[in-house]
Amino acid sequence: MTDAKRAVVLASGGMDSATAAAVAQEQGYDLYMLHTSYGQRTEDKEYECAKAQAEYFNAADFLHLTTDHLSKIGGSSLTDEEIEVEEADLESEEVPTSYVPFRNGNLLAMAISYAEAYDCDAVFMGAHSEDFSGYPDCRPEFFEAFQQVATFGTKDETTISIEAPFTEWSKTEITERGTDLDVPYDLTWSCYRNEEPACGTCDACAFRLQAFQNIGARDPIEYTERPDYTEE
Repeated sequence: MTDAKRAVVLASGGMDSATAAAVAQEQGYDLYMLHTSYGQRTEDKEYECAKAQAEYFNAADFLHLTTDHLSKIGGSSLTDEEIEVEEADLESEEVPTSYVPFRNGNLLAMAISYAEAYDCDAVFMGAHSEDFSGYPDCRPEFFEAFQQVATFGTKDETTISIEAPFTEWSKTEITERGTDLDVPYDLTWSCYRNEEPACGTCDACAFRLQAFQNIGARDPIEYTERPDYTEE
C-alpha cells in the first residue's frame, strides 16, 4: 500500500465509465477498476473492453466479478433474450426495457465492499443526465442516498466518497471532455444488441453516435449502420 489516493472505478467497458476513470486519474487517484459480468447480452465484449481500459490506464488492480443473480431475476432486455431490445427513442422519458432492476444499487454495493477492503477513498461511476431521464438508479438523489449507505454501512474509520461526476452532463459533454483527456474510445463498447459490429440503432448506440456527431468527430468503433442523430 502507498499513500496515494485510491479510487474504485465501476468499469462497464463503456464510454462514460472510461471517461470517469480518466477524470479520477487526472485528480490523482490510483485506479482500482471493477467490472461485473451479470448475464448481459454483450458481456464478453464489455469484459474485453474493460480489461483493455485497465491496461491502458495502468490500473493498480482490475477485479472481474461474475454473477448470475441479475439475469436470473430478469425483467430487462439486456438479460432476457425473450425481451426485445428496443429501437432508439432519444426523446422518451419512459423507463426503457433495457433497465436492469436496481442494477446500480447492486454494483455500487460491490464497489463499496471492494473500496473498503483495499482502503480506497472513492468510488467513481459514469452515470449522466441522459441516463437518469430513463433509469431511476442514475438520478443524483440515488447517489446522494447511496452516500449515506456507504457512510453508515462501513467501519467508523472508513471514508468512501461516491463520485458520479457526470450527473448533470450530457453524453456530448462527456465525449468532448473524454476526447480532451485522450480517453481510448476505440476500447469502449455501448451497443445493447451485438458484440461486433455495433447495431447503430439501439438507445446506447444512438446516444453514442449522436455525441460524436455533435462534436464533429467519428466514433472509432465499427457499426452495422451509422444513422444521423445530430441534434437540431
